[in-house]
Amino acid sequence: MLVKVDAGSGEPLFAQIAAQVRSAIATGRLAEGDRLPPARELAEGLGVNMHTVLRAYGDLRDEGLVDMRRRRGVIVQAGGDARAQLLAAARALVEESRRQGLTRAEAQQLIEEVW
Repeated sequence: MLVKVDAGSGEPLFAQIAAQVRSAIATGRLAEGDRLPPARELAEGLGVNMHTVLRAYGDLRDEGLVDMRRRRGVIVQAGGDARAQLLAAARALVEESRRQGLTRAEAQQLIEEVW
């Protein structure tokens, strides 16, 4: 799994790591049952403190996206659910945009404004 951090970003490093894992789950690059790299290994690869990675993993655990167990590692728990929720939200946005008469470009512009 490819995770990158930007030390110059205003977003905390742990939040960047968690967001990238969430994204990988939502897009299907990570599926239920997949293992994440051990915290020490990921921390070394990113050049960050291991506790930074553990905080990201802890947030993901608290959200129900991963399961953390000693000797078992960190395992994705809810890959399909997260993707299904995002697809449902996207469909609802498209449906409401059409109902209100927005063009595709106008709906995309709204998303860009929020992003």
